[in-house]
Amino acid sequence: MSTPEFLDPPPGVRRTDLRLSYGPVAALRARPTSGATVLAPAVLVHGFTGSKEDFIALLQSLARPGREVVAIDLPGTHGSPGPETLTPPPGVELPDYRLSSLGAVVGEVLDLVGDGGPVHLVGHSFGGLVSQEAALAEHTPVASLTLMCSGPGALSGPGADRARNLIAALSMDPSPERLRVLWDERFAAEARARTAKPEVVDFLRERFLNTSALALIRMAEDLLGARDRIDELVEVDVPSLVLYGENDDAWPLAEQDAMAERLGARRLVVPGAGHSPNVEAPETTSSALTDFWNETESVGRR
Repeated sequence: MSTPEFLDPPPGVRRTDLRLSYGPVAALRARPTSGATVLAPAVLVHGFTGSKEDFIALLQSLARPGREVVAIDLPGTHGSPGPETLTPPPGVELPDYRLSSLGAVVGEVLDLVGDGGPVHLVGHSFGGLVSQEAALAEHTPVASLTLMCSGPGALSGPGADRARNLIAALSMDPSPERLRVLWDERFAAEARARTAKPEVVDFLRERFLNTSALALIRMAEDLLGARDRIDELVEVDVPSLVLYGENDDAWPLAEQDAMAERLGARRLVVPGAGHSPNVEAPETTSSALTDFWNETESVGRR
């Protein structure tokens, strides 16, 4: 789980809800503290068991040059209600936590944030798989795609084992009560090992317990079963960046390198960071994203 260093939104960042066709999505929305928003906006998508707060250390600096930046909670995660709790308007289909469904949600966020214009899209880990789906949707104008510590398809190795274990632990009883037991038995000690700040541990607990158990099961299943869609992305020809920490332990680094080569993407390795450079090296990550976005927009204006 990504573990933010702080939780209070910095200047220019506010908590809000985005009103989508089927219901609300929780977001952190950043604007420059001075000057206008003259650059293309950006949307950031968190990973498995994560949330919008995973990007809180990036938001102010990403917005500073003159762009709006929005980090969301995927449906059923932390501040975004799960579809099982919603009654949609007639004729509107609810998301079902599958990758294609979550990609459609992100696509609707892009349309809302960009007001029909192109938007930079960043997906961290599982959020990278979701962002691929969004970028492949024909109606979604994507200015660029950044896959951060993500991969071309299904996760393998120790991360896959953790996903299988979570499915096994929840499948017979996907209830809030079962989530509380799992927190006490498994995740509380991990959280305390990640941070010495009691308020952050409390947040991690709240985030886990506020997430739909069904969402965790379905997302874990798709982490294990996602198909490789990189060749399809190549056909879409979206400017792309593959960014990961030099100590990333999720998708193998060689697999991420090969993905970058297939995409014709820029590749950037963040020194000293692991699976969450957005938390572990926010200055380097923010600078890399801003440089990439600015260059992409500059090329587009020629």
